[in-house]
Amino acid sequence: MPFAAITYDIKPGFEAELAEIFGNFRRVKSDQVRTESGEEAGRILATAVFIRDDTLVRVIEYQGDLEAVARHMANQPGVREVERSLKPYLSRPRDTDTVEGFVATFRRSLLRTVAQISVRDLPAAS
Repeated sequence: MPFAAITYDIKPGFEAELAEIFGNFRRVKSDQVRTESGEEAGRILATAVFIRDDTLVRVIEYQGDLEAVARHMANQPGVREVERSLKPYLSRPRDTDTVEGFVATFRRSLLRTVAQISVRDLPAAS
């Protein structure tokens, strides 16, 4: 399963406040990602958030189309709430108020995958 990581440029010294924002995150009702026409486009399997100094990173494990995952996230009330709550702590503003703005910001914030290794990739033991 692929992973994606997106960055947030934040003001240092607010680790507790940011941890609280993500700690109160409202999970999505379903892990299923669908296109606008309702077709299955993937799944969000897991997320994790990391912070140090002026950088916050959200890691997403997913299946399917990453663009569809970003669009799905842009429409989730919990994600929209987190994005609103983060605004006072950002050192560089993010245009995430609309789906198109969220998806464009997601693309710009995406880190390049350099390596990805999982025990799921190993051949089954005989």
